[in-house]
Amino acid sequence: MRIAVLGATGRTGRLLADELLRRDHEVVALVRDAASAALQPRVGTVEGDARDAAAVDRLLTGTAAVCSALGPRRGDPAIAADVAEVLIAAMRTRGVRRFVGISGAGVTIPGDRKSPRDRAISAAMQRLGGAMVRDKRDEYERWAASGLDWTLVRPPRLVDTDAAGAVEHAASTSPRRTSIARADLAAFLVDCVEQGRYVGAAPLVARGR
Repeated sequence: MRIAVLGATGRTGRLLADELLRRDHEVVALVRDAASAALQPRVGTVEGDARDAAAVDRLLTGTAAVCSALGPRRGDPAIAADVAEVLIAAMRTRGVRRFVGISGAGVTIPGDRKSPRDRAISAAMQRLGGAMVRDKRDEYERWAASGLDWTLVRPPRLVDTDAAGAVEHAASTSPRRTSIARADLAAFLVDCVEQGRYVGAAPLVARGR
């Protein structure tokens, strides 16, 4: 598939782009400056900002799905919700239905059956990182109302370690561990795209072993 990627220059996004290429997908990434992006030569690029509707529309031309590893920006508390709004409009225009992105384990949604440990962590995150958590909740609400085939993966703490090669995941129940390697998360995102996992859901994930 030809897959559009947001956040491809970040620590998780680079691994996501690499994993897509490893599985023989065609990757086109939205970047602010193609000359300094330092992505693999096989990654196509479209220059622009993720809030720029025209740039996002160019990015989606000819794509079958969208994958986002876009993370929070310092001093920009509404980035996730704003980008979701732009993406949803562009996907409807281009007829692209599949979206897989990264949310966060601190976001609680209807139907969750989190463990006491994770309920306490979520409460702490809402107190300490309120604006960011609210932004991720707003992002979820936009995708939930979109009518598209979306998935928002909720990882815990991301670590830069070797991949475990396994991910524990469930639609609404807490995993046993409280971290996941970025490489494992990237592989799980691609699994969701390829296998149609968790459409219309926000699975909780963690290191599987």
